[in-house]
Amino acid sequence: MISLRPYQQDLINDIRSAIAHGKHSVCAVLGCGGGKSIIQGSIAAMATARNNNVLFLVHRKELCQQITGTFKACGVDFKYCDVMMVQTASRRISRLTEPALIIVDEAHHILSNSYTRILERFPAAVVLGFTATPQRMNEGGLGAVFQQLIESVSTEWLIQNHYLAPYKYYGVQLADASKLHTKQGDYDRQEVEELMNRSAIFGSAVENWQKYAKNKKTIIYCSSITTSKNTVQAFRSAGIAAAHLDGATPKQERDRVVNDFRAGKILVLSNVDLFGEGFDVPDCEAVVLLRPTKSLTLHIQQSMRSMRADPNNPDKVAIILDHVGNYTRHGLPDDKREWTLAAKKKRKENKINVKQCPNCFAVLPSSALTCKFCKYDFRQQVEESQQSWKFVDGVILGEIAKQPYDDYRKAKTWEEIDTFRKAKKYNFFWGIRKAIELDIPIPAKYKWQIYKLHLNSMGKQIRYIQEG
Repeated sequence: MISLRPYQQDLINDIRSAIAHGKHSVCAVLGCGGGKSIIQGSIAAMATARNNNVLFLVHRKELCQQITGTFKACGVDFKYCDVMMVQTASRRISRLTEPALIIVDEAHHILSNSYTRILERFPAAVVLGFTATPQRMNEGGLGAVFQQLIESVSTEWLIQNHYLAPYKYYGVQLADASKLHTKQGDYDRQEVEELMNRSAIFGSAVENWQKYAKNKKTIIYCSSITTSKNTVQAFRSAGIAAAHLDGATPKQERDRVVNDFRAGKILVLSNVDLFGEGFDVPDCEAVVLLRPTKSLTLHIQQSMRSMRADPNNPDKVAIILDHVGNYTRHGLPDDKREWTLAAKKKRKENKINVKQCPNCFAVLPSSALTCKFCKYDFRQQVEESQQSWKFVDGVILGEIAKQPYDDYRKAKTWEEIDTFRKAKKYNFFWGIRKAIELDIPIPAKYKWQIYKLHLNSMGKQIRYIQEG
């Protein structure tokens, strides 16, 4: 029998309390690697011990065998429990034994037709959903199914309490997805393949892996079969044992490759749409992201695959190599996020509070003053930026032109604000207005320009009053 961790038992207690208070459907949130399958198995075991039928739904066939082993270890009585792919259950719906409890793994998929068809068939069943990211890209909120959201401990807490491995996140961008079009909520797959399927990217991926994750057991996430196979070939050409898998790989071959990867015979395993959710290899130490995505769920699932705690390696530090800039869209794995069952509101801009170390390419919270990996001092970067304003030549102006708009606030003198204005190619009166805003003294020779700006401002106010 598997013993529960305290936070796992707390989540079970919270779920039971919600059901006791009349909630018919509950969504439980726990980060990747927090042990959702053990919680699910313990709940299923309690249900089958009372002769209640349980239907457990997964969305990938690779997970059925894995979850069955966990359920057996938890003491589930399989006379009363069916573990099935949702697609299979949907096809066989007329032959299913009516469940008292339906448990849905990776419940962010639950708005799909195959799930809703099953739920509508068994309206009396209690529904428990589990996910690390309770939102569905390009669809409504999960409140269409669930009545209550229950959050467990955060990813940050799991790392601090040694249930997940700490990580180093490196953002070495090899492909720019900013100009790709969106199709069905994510980047157009054909465009992604054209972007990623370049020999320079494969070679650079190998070079960066050797720099940041050499000899570490690694999973690579690719956007297409062609890209994945080309990446594997690049690793093999460098003398590194690597293999490719995708959904069309025969089961016997897939099992052999996965077992070889677990045993360490294969060091690098590249895949397409296979090992994002539920795939558990505790001694996997690194992931390489070669698939740009707009899906937070996909990003979290893939980036955290190397963060499973390894009892045989208590000092493990996971490596995440992001070559497609996913961190610029979604942030870091342990960022604090607010979850809700309500439908997502459309936002003009998704503000991500991270920055990149210019020295080692590590991605860090925007509040960091120094890089915790190479000790680079970000305050030095600000000082260098401010000092560069003392020079007004073509090279320095070109550098200032790349700085964010709000950097004008760093100016301390009229010369600095005027240099910033020239670099950005703003008009002269922009500089006058910003100097006034920052209370920076303006040379006396510009008194007429200040007077003209003042008159212009007054004229606008008079017109506004008249029109009002």
